[in-house]
Amino acid sequence: MSNGGVSDLTVAVVGLGYVGLPTALALTDAGAKVIGIDSSQDRLRAIARGAVDLLPVHHAQLACAVVGDGFRLTSDATAVTAADAVVVCVPTPVDARREPDLTALSAACASVVEHAVAGQLIVLTSTSYVGTTRDLLTEPLKARGFTVDEDVYVAFAPERIDPGNERHTPERTPRLVGGAGPNSARAAAALLAPTASEIRTVDTPETAEMAKLWENTYRAVNIALANELADACQALGLAPVPVIEAAATKPYGFMPFYPGPGVGGHCIPCDPHYLLWQLREVRQQAPLVAAALTANTDRPARMTERALELLSRAAVPADGARVLLIGVAYKEGVADVRESPALEMLARLEAAGADVSYADPLVPSVTVAGRVLHHVADPHTRPWDLVVLHTVHPVHDLSWLADAPRVLDTRQRGARVRAEVTA
Repeated sequence: MSNGGVSDLTVAVVGLGYVGLPTALALTDAGAKVIGIDSSQDRLRAIARGAVDLLPVHHAQLACAVVGDGFRLTSDATAVTAADAVVVCVPTPVDARREPDLTALSAACASVVEHAVAGQLIVLTSTSYVGTTRDLLTEPLKARGFTVDEDVYVAFAPERIDPGNERHTPERTPRLVGGAGPNSARAAAALLAPTASEIRTVDTPETAEMAKLWENTYRAVNIALANELADACQALGLAPVPVIEAAATKPYGFMPFYPGPGVGGHCIPCDPHYLLWQLREVRQQAPLVAAALTANTDRPARMTERALELLSRAAVPADGARVLLIGVAYKEGVADVRESPALEMLARLEAAGADVSYADPLVPSVTVAGRVLHHVADPHTRPWDLVVLHTVHPVHDLSWLADAPRVLDTRQRGARVRAEVTA
């Protein structure tokens, strides 16, 4: 590693998804020469033409980067040999059984280790189990003959990206760095300083790995609790959101979480399962976490039951009922449908015989039970037996719902639309 600033470095970013691309752009903006590596040619072409889901500030960075000479895109994994530092940002999903799927991460780390050169810094950012950095980077590098923290440097620095949230861009968010030794920690902190509001160094990669799992497990458990207490409010004839807002006036010991149709995206539905998977290996029980994850997984089915109940109470047969979902992305302001509860709800409603459609201007099409559905651009012109509010993007105009016969607000924030919302 160079003793100069980031502008003296060539950095390879492996994986150009929701984490890797903003990281690459931040490093480019700081003056580094960046080699963006991704195995998908489609992804590389989309990046080159700017057809990717980014915040406006990052789109502006991308527009500058692709016309400059400091940002190169390639699918050639051997390009890491030309880099002073390598940042690994590949996905860590779960499979159909909610077990960790380490395929992409293992392959990426194996390739980086194979092509590592002396003096290089390797930083892993992908969320995984405690010990991943050791198992996939440190030990394989030692097996190649390197002395870690002396002639190669290794660290884990978990990503902290909230897609679609302009208040919490990575550059405005503190970041953790756990080095495989003091030299590794210093090198990784210096590299990542331009990508975060501050760098907090912890004693080991394992501490940083567990911190990331703790963060997202905390959120998963509190989402499950918010949904459960929202159901309790309804059973008692109360609207949940005013209760939450009242509780949130307490300036300590409380953080508001809001009910919804389930959890989606790249983190909350996946990361806590890495923790449970590892705890099972050491025969450690975590019943509260396990129950919360089960509740979150079951939530889309519960929301589907409520939709069918609304139709039944109105004497509208589910078979042939015209049902529209507003928003299929997993959260507001993004085009990401990974693990979105909407996909399960659409599939379950269709299995019940409903004629399902969706309106989401950020998502042109989705595949449900093998059938491709397309965004309905003019939902206000069609008759619906039921409209389900799943994800309300800022671009949505929902004033027309005042004339809809039935609306199910899965997030129970009916005050946001001029309609009688039943949940």
